[in-house]
Amino acid sequence: MRKKHDSKVKNIPVRKIIPNMITSGSVFCGIASLIMTYHGHFVPAAMLICFAVFFDVMDGRVARNLGGSSEFGEELDSLADAISFGVAPAFLMYVVYINIEGGVWGAFAASFFALCGVLRLARFNVTHVPAGPFQGLPIPAGGLTLAAIVIARAPLTPMIAISVMVFLGGLMVSSVPYCNA
Repeated sequence: MRKKHDSKVKNIPVRKIIPNMITSGSVFCGIASLIMTYHGHFVPAAMLICFAVFFDVMDGRVARNLGGSSEFGEELDSLADAISFGVAPAFLMYVVYINIEGGVWGAFAASFFALCGVLRLARFNVTHVPAGPFQGLPIPAGGLTLAAIVIARAPLTPMIAISVMVFLGGLMVSSVPYCNA
């Protein structure tokens, strides 16, 4: 005998599923970047962070065009951003530039960058006014900055890399206004 579905489960329209599938592409890029970093493929790992931007931009546009925005999609987008623009770039910078030489401060800087990104996302989710400027550096900009450093093969010492991550993390949780493009 078949069980009846929970009354809270509904048929979800395709217009709401498509944007979430696009957001899932960002999660895929972030996780793949972590794996590529682990295996020492640093430039491809950084490029995957850049590719995640495509999915991050497109999911919102598609959702608006299809009328498929949802609270679920907004939360999924933030989780994807935390992985693709917070954790993946922090791990990449740590492995490429800091590693064991950075000691506790290196681990602190990578964790601080990711944490500040998550805090910035949480603040954005509860306070952002669509017509106003962003408050604090958006996490995609922070993550892309770290990816660009790796792609450019910038010659950073562990201390400079630590400083860059702490500075960018601080900008993400700051109240500095950034224009809404």
